[in-house]
Amino acid sequence: MKPPRTIRHEFVEAVPREREEGVLYISIPFSTAVHSCFCGCGLKVVTPIRPTEWQLAFDGEAVTLWPSVGNWDYPCTSHYWIRGDRVFWAGPMSRAEIEAGRARDRAARDTHYGGPPHMPPPAAEPQSKRKKGFWSWLTGRG
Repeated sequence: MKPPRTIRHEFVEAVPREREEGVLYISIPFSTAVHSCFCGCGLKVVTPIRPTEWQLAFDGEAVTLWPSVGNWDYPCTSHYWIRGDRVFWAGPMSRAEIEAGRARDRAARDTHYGGPPHMPPPAAEPQSKRKKGFWSWLTGRG
């Protein structure tokens, strides 16, 4: 396994066409982080920052992106973690492990967003049967 590698992050409005090697570009307006694969193959890696995709933390000096980045469909099949502006290489995963992870990701998205995109939205419940949300509980409204 490769030793950890230090990278640099850059907050940008939009990701530049030409990406510098070793830079993680973060666009808050587009909720996306992009970089050239840190293995050195140069392929573009896009990590959407969403509740069910990747999460980003910035501590004032460095960024952490999780979960790991697995480039399973790229020739390099690289797999790594980005923590505190450093890349830590992860071990390989079997095709079954990759597919199980993808199935978990799909289920998480379906749960978070209310089902697969082809399903109609559920019928709205009458106001009297709805559970009160936190904000309505807090304010006494609803």
